[in-house]
Amino acid sequence: MNISEAMSFINSYTKSGGKITDLSRAEELMERIGSPHKRLKFVHIAGTNGKGSTLEYISNALILSGFSTGQFTSPYVLHYNDRIRINGQEISDDELCGMAERVRAAVGDRPYSQFEITMAIAMLWFEKEACDIVVLETGIGGLLDSTNVIPPPLVSVITSVSLDHTAILGETVEEIASQKAGIIKPGSACIVSDDNPESVKAIIKETAEKAGAELVPLEPCRPYGDGGLYAAFYYRGVKLSPAMIGIHQRPNAQTAITACLYLREKGFYVSDRAIMEAIETTQVRARQQYIEGEPPVIVDGGHNPAGVSMLALMLMYLSTRGKKIYTVMGMVDSKDYRECVKTIAAHSDGFFAVEGFAPNSVPAETLADIASFYTSAETGTLAECADKAKALAAENGGVAVICGSLYLASEYLNSPFNA
Repeated sequence: MNISEAMSFINSYTKSGGKITDLSRAEELMERIGSPHKRLKFVHIAGTNGKGSTLEYISNALILSGFSTGQFTSPYVLHYNDRIRINGQEISDDELCGMAERVRAAVGDRPYSQFEITMAIAMLWFEKEACDIVVLETGIGGLLDSTNVIPPPLVSVITSVSLDHTAILGETVEEIASQKAGIIKPGSACIVSDDNPESVKAIIKETAEKAGAELVPLEPCRPYGDGGLYAAFYYRGVKLSPAMIGIHQRPNAQTAITACLYLREKGFYVSDRAIMEAIETTQVRARQQYIEGEPPVIVDGGHNPAGVSMLALMLMYLSTRGKKIYTVMGMVDSKDYRECVKTIAAHSDGFFAVEGFAPNSVPAETLADIASFYTSAETGTLAECADKAKALAAENGGVAVICGSLYLASEYLNSPFNA
């Protein structure tokens, strides 16, 4: 099997694989490939926002401490392989082909999902490479997410919970929290991010109590002033500045630090030095990614109201310091694009709407019409709009922002004009 054949095999499955009401389909798939997940140890992460950053903080602290660390994320940002990594290194095409061949030989004609097939490939590779630990991110939800077939993890982590995928997970934050809390298992432990509302914390606490799982208190992290662009804070008397921008990185970092200290108790000695270095060096592509330059560019794939609100806070911070904001934005129609556009346009000095980066992208004219109530708005291709936004930002001492959809962020980061 070559890489073209491997990707054809993977893409022959639909994204959902059909409606599910339990984990039997994913469990059967794991059994068919020899149950590699039962011979691995996990940190399991669910949440609406913050999963990727928290996963990278934890993973990098483990890597810096000498542990062979598997990383499974969703979706990919630049290309398929980047969602399956060990110690930060993507699975190679040769390894991907080998694992895909093994999965293809076992699957039969059952209508699995692409995500389930991808998880199977990852688990086989993690076992083959004898990972000490795997930091595993859910796809959607938690309770019925296929990653939830794993045995009780060393610790479950619930990051910020807000409205997203409401057609699948529920129409209230509390309903969604119940789905996310589904990753909590008996004999395990759970950590919940401090930026959740009390109603979400209560649901997670109740779920942990019913499961007989330990609810781990958060490690104290005291904010440093207004935090600035990089949301600095004090940890054990030491000032730390996350390498990623945004005030939301403080609770993400606090959650990750707490997880690392808990893992230390379970035999994975993660040093304070490794934790601090991970916080101050970790960066995640397309998550308020700050690209230095003239002008600087922020690339953010936050696509739900809570994620967009975090970006808006950053734009407000920049505006109060005299920076003009020129935004390129595209959204898909499965998200609350109206509210997201309103939020970002209200903090933009110029708005450029794009389409065509995904099959269900919202027409650029629709986005521009919404934005025009708040700022000047026009449409164009991604290349045209990015060039205009960066030119205006450079001319006016401002910042260019590429945001709205992870698909759009991925296209920009993969593009030749990303320079």
